[in-house]
Amino acid sequence: MEVFYIKQELPINEQIRVPQVQLIDDNGQKLGIMHTNEAQEKAYEKNLDLVLVAPNANPPVCKIMNYGKYKFEQSKKEKEAKKKQKTFELKELRITPNTEDHDFNFKSKNARKFIEDGCKVKITVRFRGRELNYVKQGEEILNKFIESLSDIANLEKKPVLEGKNMFIILAKKAEK
Repeated sequence: MEVFYIKQELPINEQIRVPQVQLIDDNGQKLGIMHTNEAQEKAYEKNLDLVLVAPNANPPVCKIMNYGKYKFEQSKKEKEAKKKQKTFELKELRITPNTEDHDFNFKSKNARKFIEDGCKVKITVRFRGRELNYVKQGEEILNKFIESLSDIANLEKKPVLEGKNMFIILAKKAEK
């Protein structure tokens, strides 16, 4: 699940252009409805900012707070949320329909390493010129890859021929 944060600047101090506001002090207690100028004076007395937190309420709600500290806390929360997001990389291995055993073993070993590192692997068979007549051979090589990596990877996308390329996508098996 991906979470998006909408970054918006809240109006503060002189940017607030409404005649009356519902005021909440820095301890979270409601001080009632008052003129915006009065609310600003109360904020200045405490050396804090008057921040419009709910502009659509009737009357709009303002809070006395340290706006710089508030923004810093928000950016920290955002960074934490980004750290917890799961990302993956897609690595691609290219082969031809008549790939020899040694090359196959080498590519298979690389694919295994990528999958163990948490990446998805796209294995592409590229058909050049007359090789397009040997689509069956390309499919056999992809099936051989699927077999050799079946202990650690699941097939995410079956062999598909698009133009002169046929490919599969393998992803790490879910841990139980």
